[in-house]
Amino acid sequence: MRPERGAAVSAGRVPVLLLLPVQAALMVGVGLLVTGPLAELWPLAAEDGVNRALAAHRGGPATPLSEWLSLLAGTQSVIALTLLAVVTLLAVSRGRWLREAVFLAVAVAAQSAVFLLVTMVVERPRPGVPHLDPAPPTSSFPSGHVGASVALFGGLAILVAVRLRGARRWVRYAVITVLVLVPVAVAFSRVYRGMHHPSDVVAGLLNGACTLLVVTHALLLPGRSRAAGAAHAESLPSARATDEDEVADAARGRRVVVVRHPHGCGEELAGRVRGVLRRHGYADQVWTPTSAEEPAGALACLVAEADTGLVVVCGGDGTVRACADVVSGTGIALAVVPCGTGNLLARNLRLPSDPAAALEAALSGETARIDVGRVRGDGLEPVLFTVMAGAGFDAAMVGDASERVKERLGWAAYVLSAVRHLGDPRMRLSVRLDGGAVLERRARMVVIGNVGTLQGGLPLLPDARPDSGRLEVVLLDPRGARGWLAAAGHIGSRMLPGRATRASGGPRGARGAVAGGALEYFSAVRVDIRFAKPQPRELDGDVVGSGTRLTAEVEPGALRICLPPRPPAAEVAAAPAEQAPSTVGG
Repeated sequence: MRPERGAAVSAGRVPVLLLLPVQAALMVGVGLLVTGPLAELWPLAAEDGVNRALAAHRGGPATPLSEWLSLLAGTQSVIALTLLAVVTLLAVSRGRWLREAVFLAVAVAAQSAVFLLVTMVVERPRPGVPHLDPAPPTSSFPSGHVGASVALFGGLAILVAVRLRGARRWVRYAVITVLVLVPVAVAFSRVYRGMHHPSDVVAGLLNGACTLLVVTHALLLPGRSRAAGAAHAESLPSARATDEDEVADAARGRRVVVVRHPHGCGEELAGRVRGVLRRHGYADQVWTPTSAEEPAGALACLVAEADTGLVVVCGGDGTVRACADVVSGTGIALAVVPCGTGNLLARNLRLPSDPAAALEAALSGETARIDVGRVRGDGLEPVLFTVMAGAGFDAAMVGDASERVKERLGWAAYVLSAVRHLGDPRMRLSVRLDGGAVLERRARMVVIGNVGTLQGGLPLLPDARPDSGRLEVVLLDPRGARGWLAAAGHIGSRMLPGRATRASGGPRGARGAVAGGALEYFSAVRVDIRFAKPQPRELDGDVVGSGTRLTAEVEPGALRICLPPRPPAAEVAAAPAEQAPSTVGG
């Protein structure tokens, strides 16, 4: 297989934008807390008094000034000013600042999208004081005016800070200060005019600021994206095919079995897959569809009856898992065509998100041997997983996600399902690593991972490598809104430039707790989990029924997988690691 550099994963310059649905879910969670259990507690209980006090002291220049600020941050004004700013950036730079123009437009649009999604879920009436503006038909939480002003004027402040370094420092700082103060003034004006509670404008400021953070790292820091791509490439398996594998491939010939999920892989995509295989010399193709009764189709029979050089899986993580269970240990290479909801294995192997492009990249690279996990439990026969096994919150989230919503929204459907389970009770459980001492814990979720990155590049298990010969474990135990925010902040912060990839500096086996105890990490070859009560369980995104036991053990190098070519920069960065002995080499 010859590498085609252009066909390799471009690393998706903007995968961090997929954090926006997570941001929306967190904002929904905060809104439900503000309008629910925290509404009668200080300081929220004192908000009505603040609104009444401001309404009683209206007058003088504050009223017309607040009106002007509200108009400035209104929908029509924000759209007009954004378009004006975009056109100005392109005209002044003669097109050289296209990235900056796109950044500003995406920041404003993304903030608006998150705002609308939150208001669809969180219902909060306007303050009970006279309103100086017409009340729009949206929830009072969060403030759309404030969020839009942060996205627009905060975005302009960022552009001034990073792109106008040639201007005099005091001028640049003065402009940045004015731009940053505009959203703060808008926030005060919205409370002053009786349109929002104080917590609404605080949420608007937070929503706008988080949107800017995400969009800035996605669109304005290409150097960070390339560095992250190189670092991610280093985490790819380095154990290439052995001489015995290559001899076996030659003996098997060019016959390929294609396992096709009928819903994920339609006729148009199937035609593209056939074309890619033919271009790479696979004219002898045998196709088999999956079903609920046969998640791997007739793969087991087809592999047994004739020599097979390659298995191509067109489906999601569940289909990949079923096929891997058949070919694991046989030496037959497996190529993934990601067309499911999560596609986490493909994401962790840095395959392109487009299914046909992913197959092109996989066949243009090399094969490597990766680990798999073998899990068993009460009511659960020994079964393989390639991505993650879990119990508690994540399994409930997966099981409660509507199939119709998944078809429309993709993996974002899991975010909406997760919001419904934020208040689920904690589990009592025990953990035993490699036959050691039993650790008693409480948690909302336990995840055992062969790989560690979720959608959007979120590093849930930053130490996980698919060829490490170990499994990584995380317990999630946030307590209250502060705990959830601490956990989300810690995981999200691992994506920032300059942050180490390891979960902690401790030795393998006992990684330790972080984020104020909301997250605790472990590492082992064998993991035994016991629950005090039956808990929902999942494997690679498929619910496997509730139970009180979950035992997972790694099978090193059991699966041959087709990998995309390494990007040139990543090859240079990873060269020392490739020269070292592989952990699962042949």
